[in-house]
Amino acid sequence: MARMTAARAAVEILKREGVRDAFGVPGAAINPFYAALKAAGGIQHTLARHVEGASHMAEGYTRARPGNIGVCVGTSGPAGTDMITGLYSAIGDSVPILCVTGQAPTAVIHKEDFQAVDIASIARPVTKMAVTVLEAAQVPGVFQQAFHLMRSGRPGPVLVDLPIDVQLTEIEFDPDTYEPLPVYKPAATRAQIEKAIGLLNASQRPLIVAGGGIINADACELLVEFAELTGVPVVPTLMGWGTLPDGHELNAGMVGLQTSHRYGNATFLESDFVLGIGNRWANRHTGKLDVYTAGRTFVHVDIEPTQIGRIFAPDYGIASDAKAALELFVVVARELKAAGRLPDRSGWAADAQDRRARLQRRTHFDDIPIKPQRVYEEMNKAFGPETRYVSTIGLSQIAGAQMLHVHHPRHWINCGQAGPLGWTVPAALGVAKADPEASVVALSGDYDFQFMIEELAVGAQHRIPYVHVLVNNSYLGLIRQAQRAFDIDFQVNLEFENVNSPELGVYGVDHVKVAEGLGCKAIRVTDPADLGAAFEQAKKLAAEYRVPVVVEVILERVTNISMSTTNDIGNVVEFEEIATEPGHAPTSIKRLRV
Repeated sequence: MARMTAARAAVEILKREGVRDAFGVPGAAINPFYAALKAAGGIQHTLARHVEGASHMAEGYTRARPGNIGVCVGTSGPAGTDMITGLYSAIGDSVPILCVTGQAPTAVIHKEDFQAVDIASIARPVTKMAVTVLEAAQVPGVFQQAFHLMRSGRPGPVLVDLPIDVQLTEIEFDPDTYEPLPVYKPAATRAQIEKAIGLLNASQRPLIVAGGGIINADACELLVEFAELTGVPVVPTLMGWGTLPDGHELNAGMVGLQTSHRYGNATFLESDFVLGIGNRWANRHTGKLDVYTAGRTFVHVDIEPTQIGRIFAPDYGIASDAKAALELFVVVARELKAAGRLPDRSGWAADAQDRRARLQRRTHFDDIPIKPQRVYEEMNKAFGPETRYVSTIGLSQIAGAQMLHVHHPRHWINCGQAGPLGWTVPAALGVAKADPEASVVALSGDYDFQFMIEELAVGAQHRIPYVHVLVNNSYLGLIRQAQRAFDIDFQVNLEFENVNSPELGVYGVDHVKVAEGLGCKAIRVTDPADLGAAFEQAKKLAAEYRVPVVVEVILERVTNISMSTTNDIGNVVEFEEIATEPGHAPTSIKRLRV
């Protein structure tokens, strides 16, 4: 048997579980692990500027490709607490990431030693497992279990905390005979699928709600095949955006209070049956449950049994991995179609596409300062269907989801549940690291951008290029819009006159100078006519210099983006002009029909 330190055994297991990249910040209590990382080779490490940033890089890395598991590493104490936001974000969106932290020696963990904190207890509510390993001989088993848990059932994060003496202790371990544990995923039965399809066939106006679980299961092709076999229109959730192309004739548009389409909500409100697959009925998708559920039969398929009935009781629930369920849905649908027993849904599907052609939002404005809608119109022109968009929260993300187009799974990478400001820069770096040849475009408002702006230096140092579209109105726009209900505009205004950049007027932070100071390239746009050229220049600069390129767009100070003010998907307020002629929405999927 080979003898090696427990830290080296942990690294060898990472390699055999398929890990090729890690993100982190070294420190005294995790240095034995870093020494093993260097000695073992085979895992490339990206040095973050903030440990929270490393956790979000790991999230982006995981979500870029099927099978990826991002790894973030930090020392004891504040490194672990800094990563809590990343763990919360990952568990909320069912993203498996592995967080490895150092810890004080076992003998002094409970003696208020320097940077000794019970990180396992802190992290437990936002992980599938959080453990401080007190016996070196248990390290291989703990890491084996960590990967098993991350991949089994509903995916999610794990934290493993390693005291420094445990890392340094030699153990017997044979990496050549190591094998990952089998992954457990519940699978639907044929009887369950037949019952669900029976309920679907009994309806007149059915919809499929396609959630992020379909993307996690790498089952998007099956989803498209099932929709095409049955002729049932599909509503992708925000996390499921890309399960089928935006241009597909069965794409009915997104539904919700904010990240929704006018035609998507209208079609949903006409439906009488909903089959949800791999979704969790998020509140910003459903809004008021009495409105959302009224007059509809629901079937819910989810990998997590306790998710069935968590938000509301479906008429029928199936605990199953999305891929396992969709494989059976396709088999049964094929048989029924061959027997002529599937209803003709062409009229209902045509109605959905008719709404799509009629109910559109205006994007074409020539105003200066620039209206945000024009930014997304120009992004649709400049960035093709292979673009991977990355965004977190705010009016920029909401408007982007209303107006951009996504054509493939894992091409809209969005922090859905937690929505932490600052997520976008490090997540985009993780995506670009996972797929170096991809066209990665991040989207931020100015406040999100400022939260973890230092991570741009990571892209400069490690030559990780991507384009970051920064829409700047010098306001906390989403919070300001929410404050309208309280008749206030309080502590959300970021404007000031920058004594070093008077040309900015009241727009405050000079993001171009900051980005350049961090080793990146940056362009500022003030005229909508210049947006297209700026995006093209940004793509060329990213390719030439292999660094992040920021395109800062100076927006009008106040824009209210379409959303419900009453928590009702039937009452979404259109604050701006809607499209009334084709020239108002030139990049819409369907040409406007008036």
